Amino acid sequence: MLSLTLSERLAMRGRAHALNPTVMIGNAGLTESVLKEIAQTLKIHELIKIRVMAEREQREEILTAICTQLDAAPVQHIGKILVVYKPNPEAHQIELKKMPRHKGKKPLTKKQLGSR
Repeated sequence: MLSLTLSERLAMRGRAHALNPTVMIGNAGLTESVLKEIAQTLKIHELIKIRVMAEREQREEILTAICTQLDAAPVQHIGKILVVYKPNPEAHQIELKKMPRHKGKKPLTKKQLGSR
């Protein structure tokens, strides 16, 4: 499973805010065909929203299953919406920036990053 730093995850959350869910997972759960669809969509867009119609515990299991099987990074899980990121070197639509520094000193805190 890919992991993101705090600043990268905050940047991805900001980018994902305007997105609409591209994949929906229904009562059947995470099937092989749904997983293939998620993989194709991640390859094209790199950052996607997934709507899951299941209980909270099942949604958490689905998120970890998607991220481990596709080597993607979980960005956000709010309600029935999951946000997943997987970089594609060929498309390279989203560029991850390094953590901004504060006047050449320590990295900014989570509170300072959120106020920007």
